[in-house]
Amino acid sequence: MTESQTKSYTRWQLILYFLRLGALGFGGPVALVGYMHRDLVGERVWISEADYKEGLALAQLAPGPLAAQLAIYLGYVHYRILGATLVGIAFVLPSFFMVVALGWAYVHFGGLSWMQSVFYGVGAAVIGIIVMSTKKLTQKSVGKDKLLWAIFLLLAAVTVITESEIAWLFIAAGMLVWFLRAPPKFLNHNTLNSVGVSLPVMAGLFDTVDLPLLTQIGVFFAKAGAFVFGSGLAIVPFLYGGVVTEHHWLTDKQFVDAVAVAMITPGPVVITVGFIGYLVAGLPGASVAALATFLPCYLFTVIPAPYFKKYGRLPGVLAFVDGITAAAIGAIAGSVIVIAKRSIIDIPTAVIALVTIGLLWKFKKLQEPVIVAVAALLGLLIYPLLSHT
Repeated sequence: MTESQTKSYTRWQLILYFLRLGALGFGGPVALVGYMHRDLVGERVWISEADYKEGLALAQLAPGPLAAQLAIYLGYVHYRILGATLVGIAFVLPSFFMVVALGWAYVHFGGLSWMQSVFYGVGAAVIGIIVMSTKKLTQKSVGKDKLLWAIFLLLAAVTVITESEIAWLFIAAGMLVWFLRAPPKFLNHNTLNSVGVSLPVMAGLFDTVDLPLLTQIGVFFAKAGAFVFGSGLAIVPFLYGGVVTEHHWLTDKQFVDAVAVAMITPGPVVITVGFIGYLVAGLPGASVAALATFLPCYLFTVIPAPYFKKYGRLPGVLAFVDGITAAAIGAIAGSVIVIAKRSIIDIPTAVIALVTIGLLWKFKKLQEPVIVAVAALLGLLIYPLLSHT
């Protein structure tokens, strides 16, 4: 019996753990992934180091939010499809209920000055938080690799210029690193061309079809879940391009507020899709958006899981992952600039963002929710003064 076949915990113990992590786990994808290692590998010894590393590698390879995919994989390790399904639901559900409640409050009280004041401060702090998250991800995944830096800078520039995320460029980046670092023997030139051409066509397949609103929401968010790689923050530029620029479902301000909601709630950052869906079409919109976003990431984790032990460490696979990850982090860096143009609107918001960066830089263990709470209080103090001048 292998190490991954032995288990010292019940399915319900694992589900309750992820229910708690989903309800109390702050700090974004990097922090959540760290909590899982500390608790399940280190303290409780429920999951082996090898299984954890394989889950993390698969989560980085497959599109979708990193923390949610790792959680689903860890549920799969000993309890297969049922475990993966129940863990995934348990991890996402608490924060989904929170963002729906916040969405209801936002719709009903969004015009009130106190709520505008809160988001004035929080929106600026969120920029600082994303800057530091991007710095961590860049150091960890790009390092000093010149090829990966070139991809990072290209995607950052494209995101800033287009104010959206071009999904097929992620795949192209992965393939470029794959061909340069571990050239595949089984593919010829024509095959590669056909793959490269088909990706953008697939990405834009539904863009021109006139569909009912809930169907549009489902198609768009499924595409977001299927084409977003790396950290949950990678979905931010993709969502901005769709919900603000393309569909005009939200204003710039509403979108920044939606990102802020993701930062002030525990669980996966991607759950902001529930808040966006609520603003667009109420509870049905929130439910469709969340389900459509998480279904691809669930399938991309569960379907390849049995084969990943065998093929996950192949040089070509690892090179492909490196390229896609660099592209995803570059898009996040670009989105920081795009969103900052809407959030940093005066001297106080610039100061809040810069102080946030300084605090997170100096105090490594400082929790983001503490900063968000302080920024909200500052917003309550400063915004009324500015609006009256």
